[in-house]
Amino acid sequence: MLNSHVWATALTMYVLFRLWYSNWRGPLKAAEIDALMAKAAEGKSAGHNDPSIIRKFLEEDDGREFFMLNLVKIEPGMVAHPVSGESVPGRAMMDVYTKAFIKRLFLRGGHPAIAARKIGGYVDAWRVSPDPGWSIMGYMRYRSRRDLMILATDPYFGDIHAFKILGTAETFSFPTRPIIMALAGPRIWVGLVLALAASLIQIALLLNP
Repeated sequence: MLNSHVWATALTMYVLFRLWYSNWRGPLKAAEIDALMAKAAEGKSAGHNDPSIIRKFLEEDDGREFFMLNLVKIEPGMVAHPVSGESVPGRAMMDVYTKAFIKRLFLRGGHPAIAARKIGGYVDAWRVSPDPGWSIMGYMRYRSRRDLMILATDPYFGDIHAFKILGTAETFSFPTRPIIMALAGPRIWVGLVLALAASLIQIALLLNP
């Protein structure tokens, strides 16, 4: 006999996960876009990006998740720590920023989908600039475009933005939507993990009545 409490708990946990993981607020409204763009213009990262490109991306919001492709060349040399002034590796500065960013991204339903280090030069390149020596690539899942802008304008990042600048020699990013996704996403594997846990608990209860 199935234990209703076990399966109800598993179902409740999955529902809570979906409430956190999915965007239930729909696309951005015009007033929201204006407010977020104005706030972004006041931030410490203002001037590093083209506001018109960002605004167009927000105005075309469909309310769905998206994935940001990031290519990064980590600063290979030593840089001056923004607080102590001591000479430290550029990679250390990037690590400080990345750890802080991932925590904030996770709180807003985002996470790295893929992160990988480069192990070779271009093997196929047409009409592009020479390889600057990319270090890593990241494929970051965002719950919505709203979450992207809330993160980008979060005052929390004001004090640590300097670490990103110091740790990054070159970078570019652009949003994408997967056409083919062979890897199982959290919507699937979280459900499977909860079902497996509930099944094992069910079996244990049946064996030990």
